[in-house]
Amino acid sequence: MSSHRIFGRQLSRDTEHRTAMRRNLVQSLFEHGKVRTTLPKALEVKAMAERLITLARANTLNSRRRVISILRDRRLTDEEQEFTGKTVVQKLFDEIGPQFADRPGGYTRIIKLSDYRIGDGGSLVLLQLLTEKAAPRGTIRRSAGLRRKRNERRRQFAAKALKQTRDQSRETAPAAQTSPAPADTPAAAEPATE
Repeated sequence: MSSHRIFGRQLSRDTEHRTAMRRNLVQSLFEHGKVRTTLPKALEVKAMAERLITLARANTLNSRRRVISILRDRRLTDEEQEFTGKTVVQKLFDEIGPQFADRPGGYTRIIKLSDYRIGDGGSLVLLQLLTEKAAPRGTIRRSAGLRRKRNERRRQFAAKALKQTRDQSRETAPAAQTSPAPADTPAAAEPATE
């Protein structure tokens, strides 16, 4: 089997599920401005979203048809889950595309979050559109310090063990020096003279 020109992540899904998931995440990103997901999914969605925003910047009939063929189209809802009368593609071409008219690329950002998914412990990220209103907040994600604490405990244990062996060797060394040497050893015997 040949493996040339294969790109993209499989994300443990078959082709139809993968394209539907990617399409739904991009639609949610355009609808809400941000999406919380895992890092591999966010990287896949980011590439697709940036291609679609580039098409929306052109704002031609051909680019609109291309976006609809890739993205399909769904109606937008408000907070009470009522339809607003607009679709995702209309919002993309009317609001999102003009916002990035002077920007040559890089319309989204991925921010790593400090929490993990409860079920499988997957690390979560926030994929959001780069707008002036959505500036990143917070600090850099740091580890919980478990590795550092574990290493400190190992060093403390090693220091205790080393101190105990030194103390034991000091206790046995003076006892060995004070004991008399046996008479039949060569060191205790007198040197023979002729």
